[in-house]
Amino acid sequence: ICYIKDFEFLIFCYLMILCSVLKFHSTDYLHKFYNLSSAPGDHLKRSSGQFTKKLKEMQKFFGLRVTGKLDTETIQKMKTPRCGVPDVASYSTFPGRLKWATNDLTYRIENYTPDIPKADVDKAISSAFEVWTEVTPLKITRIYSGTADIMITFVYGDHGDNSPFDGPEGILAHAFAPSPGIGGDTHFDEAESFSTGSSGYCLFLVAAHEFGHALGLSHSKDPGALMYPTYSYVNLESFTLSSDDVDGIQSLYGNSPIMTPPKTPSACDTSLVLDAATTFRGETMFFKDRFLWRKSPGSIEVEQTTIKTFWPELPDKVDAVYESFVWDTVFVFKGKRVWALQGYDILQGYPRTIQKFGFPPTVKKVDAAFISYFEEQKVIFFSNFSYDETSKKMEKGYPKLIKANFPGIGGRVNAALESNGNYFNFLF
Repeated sequence: ICYIKDFEFLIFCYLMILCSVLKFHSTDYLHKFYNLSSAPGDHLKRSSGQFTKKLKEMQKFFGLRVTGKLDTETIQKMKTPRCGVPDVASYSTFPGRLKWATNDLTYRIENYTPDIPKADVDKAISSAFEVWTEVTPLKITRIYSGTADIMITFVYGDHGDNSPFDGPEGILAHAFAPSPGIGGDTHFDEAESFSTGSSGYCLFLVAAHEFGHALGLSHSKDPGALMYPTYSYVNLESFTLSSDDVDGIQSLYGNSPIMTPPKTPSACDTSLVLDAATTFRGETMFFKDRFLWRKSPGSIEVEQTTIKTFWPELPDKVDAVYESFVWDTVFVFKGKRVWALQGYDILQGYPRTIQKFGFPPTVKKVDAAFISYFEEQKVIFFSNFSYDETSKKMEKGYPKLIKANFPGIGGRVNAALESNGNYFNFLF
């Protein structure tokens, strides 16, 4: 009995320490990014009303459930690597609409990260500036000596600007709003691992975000915007600024008619056509282009984010998704390839071709998929095949016309979802 009591006491102590760490982290986070009035880490003296108010402000900004409590989603968001500039709203400029007085600016790279070759750093920085010059009259030229408008450095920890970095997996970089002196200067945390692709943190994406700050933009609450506070990888071949980013920078410097930026899709758009839908460990997810919406059970709030926030290696604009309860796996289809996900991890050996599922070579893509609970864990695919998850084979007698199994549904099914015995079909 004494042993059990001692063990319970140790568990109690562990939970108290864990709780204290979470409180410290959350208070420090709200102090840095939401102007919590108490000193960072001073959770013992803080006003619970002030803390709750700022926590709700943070939850509202990120589209989380506004509970005022440190729930799992909120803690997870606080742990997501991000920019070191405080958050504001959708699209937003710094207070006073700070901007450069001239459209001709200069930048200088003072030192280099050892993570990638110098030539790749030069290219990433140059390309990151082009993101903004393509949609504005701005001209930003590199110089190799002297003081530029935007000085770029890779530094560790406390580097003399009263905004110390926090080591790996936290704040990735920060930049200062346009002004004389330190204004425009951009600092990258050398404790992070930078890359030219999806591993570590893509220098181009981090730099392009920070240069938005250096030109006068604050953070956006649009999850599709480059100026969204947290980092998520985007396929560089298809990268483009969102309309929110373009509206923001053009409000400061004027227009350039070179490109028409894509808009972030809205769940309230009556003309919205989804790419796919699925359940995911109790949640429901809806996919469109590079975005997804998440809905938790019992919640009326729907959170919008990007696919790559969850699964950085998945492609955008997927064709079909379904959750297998037999294998605790989510299968994602695009073109002739399929990915298998368990939680946030892609299973070894994936992606593989859809022919491995038993599709004939004539099938080029899957339009939609869902589990049929009334047919012993069968998967229904559109183009219409039935798949036995136990035997891992396509059923005989397929394909069939859609109307043979689902009278009243004609044309091509774009996304399908089964929920509590009801089929929800989204059509072109």
